[in-house]
Amino acid sequence: MMATTHALAGVAVASLVALGAPEQAAVALAAAFVGGLFPDLDLYAGHRKTLHFPVYYWPFALAAGALAVVSTGPATVALTCFLLAAALHSTMDVFGGGLELRPWRATSERAVYDHFVGRWRRPRRWVRYDGAPEDALLGALLAIPPLLVAGAPLRWLIGATVCLSVGYALVRRRVPAVTEHLVEFVPTTMTEYVPERFVEG
Repeated sequence: MMATTHALAGVAVASLVALGAPEQAAVALAAAFVGGLFPDLDLYAGHRKTLHFPVYYWPFALAAGALAVVSTGPATVALTCFLLAAALHSTMDVFGGGLELRPWRATSERAVYDHFVGRWRRPRRWVRYDGAPEDALLGALLAIPPLLVAGAPLRWLIGATVCLSVGYALVRRRVPAVTEHLVEFVPTTMTEYVPERFVEG
């Protein structure tokens, strides 16, 4: 799934905070947005393994949530929503496609690395690949709850994220060819740092 879909999933869950603590809604949504993106910062360094933890994020998110209930404040709410969104992202990757340059070919059996069991989880492909039409649709649907509770600045961010998702989905199938073309210009001394999927045939 797209990073934008993960960010929107995080804010969709965090929008529930507005029901119990509306004064914390803005910080909850902002933290969840960042937390939903956070695992994908490993895109060029062990993608879906380095910062993706489909098991280990959850206990920390639950512990932070318990702390937020006992001592509700911007810091505890932000920490909870950040960790919850990161946990959700790491788990959701199982339901998408595999790690490959052209994931619609469905040749990869690596969805996300599970450090708890020490192996890769296989992709379920409910969302066939990142940037698939159903991926953009899912993101748009996930945007509805936070749009109902967010203030103006966050509404603009959420709306822009949905637009970015749709735009990426429209060009997704062209991305591999562009990537392969750009990789040709990478100096040979730097090619070892280029992810394998970017140079697959």
